[in-house]
Amino acid sequence: MKTVLVTGGAGFIGSHLCERLLQEGHTVICLDNFFTGQKKNIAHLVGHPYFELVRHDVTQPYYAEVDEIYNLACPASPVHYQYNPIKTSKTSVMGAINMLGLAKRVRCKMLQASTSEVYGDPKIHPQVETYWGNVNPIGLRSCYDEGKRCAETLCMDYNRQNGVRVKIIRIFNTYGPRMFMHDGRVVSNFIVQALQDQDITVYGDGTQTRSFQYVDDLVEGMLRMMETEDSCVGPVNIGNPGEFTILELAEKVIGMTGSKSKIIHKPLPADDPVQRRPDIGLARRMLDWEPVIDLEEGLKKTIAYFEEELRQANVCKENNRGKDGR
Repeated sequence: MKTVLVTGGAGFIGSHLCERLLQEGHTVICLDNFFTGQKKNIAHLVGHPYFELVRHDVTQPYYAEVDEIYNLACPASPVHYQYNPIKTSKTSVMGAINMLGLAKRVRCKMLQASTSEVYGDPKIHPQVETYWGNVNPIGLRSCYDEGKRCAETLCMDYNRQNGVRVKIIRIFNTYGPRMFMHDGRVVSNFIVQALQDQDITVYGDGTQTRSFQYVDDLVEGMLRMMETEDSCVGPVNIGNPGEFTILELAEKVIGMTGSKSKIIHKPLPADDPVQRRPDIGLARRMLDWEPVIDLEEGLKKTIAYFEEELRQANVCKENNRGKDGR
C-alpha cells in the first residue's frame, strides 16, 4: 500500500484517478481548492477509510509524508483558465515548485500532468515529444500553455539538479463522465447543446481536427508512467491518435443523441490550433500502452452522464419553483 497525493483530485480527471488508486488498495490524499473541482465528483469516496480530502491551494506549500504525487491541479478549459489568467500561471508554476519541493523533501516520485497545449498551433503532424512547439507567449491562451511549459522546465531542473524522480506526461483532449457541464470544452459543449436541442456552436469552419481520449484510458496511462524506472522521465504523449474534425464530432453527437440541433458557426478564437493529434509511439514502447476505448463507446458513457446531470438540474428547478409558489 502506498500513500498517494493527488492535487486537483476533485476535478474531472483527478476524481477518476483517486477512484482507481483506492481500487488498487492505496491511501489517497485528495488536494483541491475547488476553483474548478467539484465536491460531488468525490462525494462517493468520502468516508472511505483510505481517502482523505483536503481543501488546499497548491500555490501554497503543503506538507505530508507520501510515496507518490500526481500533480494535476490547474484549470484546463479556456473558459476557466482565462477567467483568472494570473492565477492560472501561478497554479502551474508555483504549484509545480511546491509539489517538487515536497517530492524532494520526502524523496518520492512525482508525475506532472502537462498538456498537448505545449505544442501550441503545431507545424508538424502528428505531434511527437521531440517537437518544441509553436506557442504564442503573449496570447490569451498563454497563461495555460506557457504555465505548463514552465512546469515541465521545473521538473527537468529538479530532476537534474536535485535528483527528484519526476515523470512528465502530455495529456491530449480527454472526455468522459464528471466533466463540468459548462467548461467550454468541445465534447461537453456539443453533448449538452444536443441533449437540449439547442444550436451546436462550431468555431471556425469546423475543419480543424482533434483527437479525443476517454478518461479511463488516460488514467491507465498515468499509472503505467508512474511505475516506470526512474530513468524514464518523459515527456510522454498520452492521447488517442484517432483524428476527427470538429464537424464530424458535432454530427456524431447529434446522431447519437437523436437531437434536433442545428450546427451554427462562430469566429475561431485566437491561437486555436488547426490540428491536434498525438504520436503515441513512445507510450507504446515505454509503457506498453495505447487507448482501448473508441470514440463511440466513450461518447455513449458521457452522453448518459450528461443526461442524468440535466435530469437532476431540471428536478432542482421544479423543486425551486414549487417552493417559490410559481
